[in-house]
Amino acid sequence: MNMQTDKTSVAASTATSVDIKRILQMIPHRYPMLMVDKVTEMVLAESAVGIKNVSVNEPFFQGHFPSEPVMPGVLIVEAMAQTAAVLVVATFGSQSEGKLVYFMSIDGVRFRRPVIPGDRLELHVKKAQSRGNVWKFDGKAIVDGKVAAEATFAAMIRDK
Repeated sequence: MNMQTDKTSVAASTATSVDIKRILQMIPHRYPMLMVDKVTEMVLAESAVGIKNVSVNEPFFQGHFPSEPVMPGVLIVEAMAQTAAVLVVATFGSQSEGKLVYFMSIDGVRFRRPVIPGDRLELHVKKAQSRGNVWKFDGKAIVDGKVAAEATFAAMIRDK
């Protein structure tokens, strides 16, 4: 392979951004369970970085906790998984749009700091392995350069 072919294949496997309109076409999640606003970086079949802008008007803050709002950890993990789902759909192409993605396992979850209204969650996911429609990821949720949460999770993509 020559140098020009290498550059072309790298460019073809890297997407720079996926906006909310495209995310809504790619995955079936909807408000209030849509936990990713944008994907800012993606290398197909490898990794992605999603963004969740955490706002005080999120419905979960009404009860978690009204006087001291903290984003539930399970929703942070869900945000990482949705970012991974966008990566999987982008990798498989349009035939996978709108398919359901189910958690199969969540391991090694660690919550390092609370996520509060006004935070911008950066959702870093990297493929650990894949076999057919089952993918395993390492994920980190980062706020202001500091890890807020991390987990390893596996998911399966399937028809509705």
